[in-house]
Amino acid sequence: MSATAQTRRTYRAPGQLGGRPRGRGGPRPARLALAFLLPALLILAAFVFWPVISALRLSFTDSSGFGAEHFVGLANYVEIFTTPRILRTLGVTTMYAAMFTPLTIAAALALALLLNRRTLWGRGFFRTAFFLPFIISMAVAAFAWEFLLDPQIGLLNYWLQSIGIHLGNVLQDPNLALPTVVLVAVWKSFGFYMVIFIAGLQDIPGELYEAATIDGANAWQRFTNVTLPQLSTTLAFVAIFALIAAFQAFDQIYVLTGGGPYRSTQTVVMEIYQEGFKKLDIGLASALSYVLLVITLVLSLIQFRFFNRREEAIAG
Repeated sequence: MSATAQTRRTYRAPGQLGGRPRGRGGPRPARLALAFLLPALLILAAFVFWPVISALRLSFTDSSGFGAEHFVGLANYVEIFTTPRILRTLGVTTMYAAMFTPLTIAAALALALLLNRRTLWGRGFFRTAFFLPFIISMAVAAFAWEFLLDPQIGLLNYWLQSIGIHLGNVLQDPNLALPTVVLVAVWKSFGFYMVIFIAGLQDIPGELYEAATIDGANAWQRFTNVTLPQLSTTLAFVAIFALIAAFQAFDQIYVLTGGGPYRSTQTVVMEIYQEGFKKLDIGLASALSYVLLVITLVLSLIQFRFFNRREEAIAG
């Protein structure tokens, strides 16, 4: 028998890459994956899933966190939609979101367009400078702004008075308190969304701008016909996350105004905090938390469907 024939008889095909050798024992891939995921799943179950389920149960009770609790059905939810004080809180939160979301998107997109230019000197420095406020705690940033806005010792008031503008105590003005906390939140957050927009802008093919320029499109036409359509997915992401952040506003309001003056900055999360930890009405606070969850989910789905249809219309 020739050497070639012996080689053909003894040759064995190689096993599948990454697979388990046949005929040998060992843990299955699913069990091995579950073993690695188990610590994270336990943490999520203890600090996420169980609190969510527990809050849902508490929303149907009159629990105060102490003593016995009684099942009250939908009484807490009925109270939310029939109490003028809570309805006004929902209105203030909606107004906050209506101001915060477009302002944040506009500021982040404008600076992203500016800092995405290759000819801009020091753009790396400016990107870092605008992003730095995002890594600061909102409570710390709110304390800093509280001193800046102080009518007696605040630097902002001092600078404005030097040019003839008397700002006054905006945090105690019912008409200016909410816009003020919105601007603080925009200053704190827009750097994060700016970075996301820059990443989206860098994914747009340069050939599209070259073709638009050859066709005679000016800067505004290139922005509306090339940049915005190509950024539709990024814009949807930023809009949804900014909206969720707006409905979860708490830190800067707690530090700057405490919900005042005259409840003009009382948001839903602030109401949940006061109902649950000050008035010890855990049942109502839990119900209000789920109402906020449903509102945020519905608005996010509406935004997602809107941007998805717009993207399909542009592609079609």
